[in-house]
Amino acid sequence: MNMTEGKSSAQAIRTVGVVGCGLMGSGIAQVCAQSGYRTIVREVDDATVSKGLGRIESFLSQGVARGKQSEEEKARTLSNLSGTTDLEDLATCDLVIEAIVENMDAKRELLATLDRAVGDDALFASNTSSLCITEMAAATTRPERFVGLHFFSPVPVMKMVEVIRGLVTSDETFERGYAFVKTLGKDPVAAPDRPGFIVNRLLIPYLLDAVRAHESGLGTVEDIDKSMTLGCGHPMGPFTLLDFVGLDTTYYIANIMWDELRNPAYAAPPLLRRMVLAGRLGRKSGRGFYEYS
Repeated sequence: MNMTEGKSSAQAIRTVGVVGCGLMGSGIAQVCAQSGYRTIVREVDDATVSKGLGRIESFLSQGVARGKQSEEEKARTLSNLSGTTDLEDLATCDLVIEAIVENMDAKRELLATLDRAVGDDALFASNTSSLCITEMAAATTRPERFVGLHFFSPVPVMKMVEVIRGLVTSDETFERGYAFVKTLGKDPVAAPDRPGFIVNRLLIPYLLDAVRAHESGLGTVEDIDKSMTLGCGHPMGPFTLLDFVGLDTTYYIANIMWDELRNPAYAAPPLLRRMVLAGRLGRKSGRGFYEYS
């Protein structure tokens, strides 16, 4: 869907800034550029910018090879993209989406700096998967123009985006964020500003329970995965999903939810902690519950 087909409340958004060009940030930048938005991606150094833009080009090339898009569509997407290491280059953005490391202190420091660099009318959004939108918004002078936009990985493929309203997010900001998601060809879901929002609030206990079940001898990793795929029709078992998401990411989200809720369902099991400490993080490290070549 092109951005001109979205709701009127999203029409003021023409230029999108994405801060962070890792796996999530590059995916967000790609779908924005594909939807016709001028998209500026910021990273900390030129090498990381190049790596992120290269990831986008590679993904688009694979799409061309599979016949999902044409060379012309790929070229048009890339023409909408640019990279920078300077936050000041985001000054003209109508919407800035933060997609850096899942750490509250780092996010608040970035957002306070962005607040001074970007125009007063610009909207801010965070791609956080679990952190408090209200707390991040409080680091800026525009908390009413701050919204959560939680995309899922891989961003170009996954259709849903959680749209999170902070305590002081205005109705207009929420509606513009919701409408913006639709212009990307995705399905928005309104989620509360509570730890884990909707998806992770339900998913994390399931993943942690799978680890506990394996620890207690309920079954092998392979048999538990097979039970959930063949027995429940899940597209992948919990351990395959853990490796895909990243054991460190799951562990970090679980700790955030435990700190906030103090519910044993969100307490990370010892095996998960040990695997993270050992660097067995899943696909990205080459080994998690499974090994990857």
